[in-house]
Amino acid sequence: MADGQGRDDRQQVTAWRPRVPGVTEVFHARFTEYAYPMHVHEAWTLLIVDDGAVRYDLHRHRRGTPHGTVTLLPPHVPHNGSSATPGGFRKRVLYLDGTVLSEELIPAAVDGPDLRDPLLRRRVAQVHAALAHPGDELAAESLLALVGERLRARLRQRAAEAAGAGAGHRSPVLAGRLRELLDARVTDGITLAEASALLQAHPAHLVRAFSGAYGIAPHRYLTCRRIDRARRLLLEGCSPGDTAAAAGFYDQAHLTRHFRKLVGVTPGRYAAGRHG
Repeated sequence: MADGQGRDDRQQVTAWRPRVPGVTEVFHARFTEYAYPMHVHEAWTLLIVDDGAVRYDLHRHRRGTPHGTVTLLPPHVPHNGSSATPGGFRKRVLYLDGTVLSEELIPAAVDGPDLRDPLLRRRVAQVHAALAHPGDELAAESLLALVGERLRARLRQRAAEAAGAGAGHRSPVLAGRLRELLDARVTDGITLAEASALLQAHPAHLVRAFSGAYGIAPHRYLTCRRIDRARRLLLEGCSPGDTAAAAGFYDQAHLTRHFRKLVGVTPGRYAAGRHG
């Protein structure tokens, strides 16, 4: 097994990519000591905690997952996470693409990511139960349709309330252009000098604009995008070595260092926990 096995033994991870439209990954984990650093995902993160509790920061606000809530973290918005209880926490996550929730709903999710909705939580748990049994994809897809409908209704209601109060979230244009550039160059990467020349802005100004708009430095954002790509490749059966090259990392050691920091286990341990 990959180096760092002793550290990984304190974590339990199962992940897979189901044959259900809208779900890019299912991730079940038990963490006793691990704390997520600030990071972003390209997908929506729909999270329920079955044991313990999690505290996290989202868009510079401290949040938490009290018992019975459903947490929805929007794509591209930095967040971290750590246990709020002594024994760690156990969670189940669905990563959802834009066919389930569109990016126009991101500001509403930023305003209130923790939803106290017993019916929604029950349905999310039912999706997980269906996804755990190959052959039940239609059931999972049907339940996910109901979950998506309820999430959209909650977020649109919140967006309407925010609009009525004159609230809004707008990223500066320059930061948005740099993010588009990073998104287009996930594997190949780009130097700050190249980005500065393309966007006609001083390097320091670019870094300040991006960090101010998104709460994360450009290089960390790019690393998070690469880790998301690595997770997909590993779940498709790629070896850690091939994954490192395909996701834009210098070598397997480079991938392992960042993967363990952002996911909690090494790429080898993550791939070994594939389900289905």
